[in-house]
Amino acid sequence: MKILMLSTDKKIFEPGSEVKLRMLGYASQVDELFIVILGITRSLKAEENLEYMGMTRLRALFWKPKNKFDLVTSQDPFEAGIIAWRLARHLQTKLELQIHTDISSPYFWRESILNKIRFLIAKFLLSKADQIRVVSQRIADYLKAKSYNPKAKIEVRPIFVDVGMIKNAPITVDLHKKYSQFDKIILMASRLTREKNIKLAIRAMREIVRQEPRAGLIIVGSGSEGEKLRRKVGVPIEASGLKAKSYQLLGNIIFENWVGQEILYSYYKTADLFLNTSWYEGYGMTLVEAHAAGCKIISTDVGVAREVGAKIISRDYSNVAREILETLK
Repeated sequence: MKILMLSTDKKIFEPGSEVKLRMLGYASQVDELFIVILGITRSLKAEENLEYMGMTRLRALFWKPKNKFDLVTSQDPFEAGIIAWRLARHLQTKLELQIHTDISSPYFWRESILNKIRFLIAKFLLSKADQIRVVSQRIADYLKAKSYNPKAKIEVRPIFVDVGMIKNAPITVDLHKKYSQFDKIILMASRLTREKNIKLAIRAMREIVRQEPRAGLIIVGSGSEGEKLRRKVGVPIEASGLKAKSYQLLGNIIFENWVGQEILYSYYKTADLFLNTSWYEGYGMTLVEAHAAGCKIISTDVGVAREVGAKIISRDYSNVAREILETLK
């Protein structure tokens, strides 16, 4: 089978990235996988059965591929989905839409005007798809209940996580040794964006330290809200002239930039619990990774939180603090 994929994930151009490795794995299962990464102009690259290039959205919208493909698939049912739909019509081939975010969540709709527009686009495109790939049963159940396209095949295909590798990964960095000032360590690994609702964790932490002064929250990640969140919890260390990649709030909340997967697996294994406070998640890869590492999990009711046995919390900071303190006992 020859597949044309539309994506917006630029990390495929990073040598050795998780995205690159995952795409090479997909390509090994088909005759050809050709990926167009939208929003970036890059020349064509080829590795084994995988070919990929960057293209502006405008160019992609009017692009007419010379090769034939058996399937056109889009990694979202929004802007990339529109382009995939047009290409599928041009090539007279099947259209697959992938849904990686929970469009059924009311928080997705409320988050922005753009999300409202995206939801309406998705509703239209889903009615045109031949098949739909979702990353969780939660999304599949929603689509079946709404019957946007009763004829389309809906397949639940979670994002691949090498559970065995995580279980067997050695501990290279012990959080308790790295941050010996803490008796209890709460870990978050997340993009620092609005839908991740990191502010809820920060507010809950203010309650937690009143009862557990030596409890620490380590937040690993980066994103558009990073600086705002750092300013919210305190002055960055670099402001004092030190070249460090972390920020602290009275010694209890520490931000770290993204770390390699090997280090993150060690973090999961040496933290006292993993916390997720997202407004919505399509899947929740870090939830699966934390579960595989044997870490206790507290999470809002999103993605696969229930499936991995997480303790489910409401979005009230007092409830979050209470559940965390109970788990840390």
